[in-house]
Amino acid sequence: MLVLGIESATPVASAALADEKGLLGEVLLNVGLTHAEQLLPLIDALFKQCRKTIRDVTAIGVSAGPGSFTGLRIGMATAKALAQGRTPTHTTPEGGGVQLFAIPTLEAMAWQMMGQQVFVSPMLNARREQIYAGLYRWGPGLPLAAGQAADRGSRGYAQVAGNSLIGEASADDRGKAVFDEGSGAYEALREVFISRQRGKKDRLIAGVGDGGWTLDTVIQAEAADPLHWAEKLRTQGQTIYLVGDGAAMYKEIWQQVLGSSAQILPPMCGLCRGSFIALATIDKLGKCGTVGDSRENSDRPNDYSMKPIYLRGI
Repeated sequence: MLVLGIESATPVASAALADEKGLLGEVLLNVGLTHAEQLLPLIDALFKQCRKTIRDVTAIGVSAGPGSFTGLRIGMATAKALAQGRTPTHTTPEGGGVQLFAIPTLEAMAWQMMGQQVFVSPMLNARREQIYAGLYRWGPGLPLAAGQAADRGSRGYAQVAGNSLIGEASADDRGKAVFDEGSGAYEALREVFISRQRGKKDRLIAGVGDGGWTLDTVIQAEAADPLHWAEKLRTQGQTIYLVGDGAAMYKEIWQQVLGSSAQILPPMCGLCRGSFIALATIDKLGKCGTVGDSRENSDRPNDYSMKPIYLRGI
């Protein structure tokens, strides 16, 4: 499986390639040129650097908005053209053609917080003293099966939970410090570190399905007055991470209404990226059961009728 993610809903032009292991490569430009000038050359450069072609692609995810009216249409037209340009003989190893997925832009921006149990509110400047905003929650998925839990306990497994490193020593390790040399937790960690140092050319695994985390929508995306949105967030009674150019632009409002519960990420963290689109697409592929699907191309789900998400009139 190989997924191409395209971002053109914001001033950023970005494309990324990812597979089941994570991110292969990403190209991002934030220089202010039109996406009509940037997008196709950027995608071509990405394929060349990753030693891939469009014939290797299983699915294409594209940023669906809200965002720039023109940018959204350019991105979707590009995604549809690339998918439809694949003739029936240019099929993936699974036997089907390229699938298209429209990924809501704000939902994609929330992917930068994947793997942490947090509330995140991506915000984009909508002009006219408004923002496009939504609220999402990352949380752990289903707990480990009983067999997995028993296996971990017997080996003195060490795992990362949230931001804390927790050692679970077996009965044989009682009386020893959890990470003393020779303890079960120590040996388990040592195995992990050794496995990560097999060779200098190993890929850095980047952000796919780590631990079964799920992204839930708490408040649907909307075009909102910043003060009104701040009041909505305040009623949640939670610490909320704010990302995007809308978060940076109206930071005084968030600080005044939300106080210490507002965690405003730096502007560079608020860029929507092709990698977020690609990772969200892989997640949707898994949920709709089409990863490795061997059905004929005509029977596979393709969203050629997708349209941009516009939250208000022009």
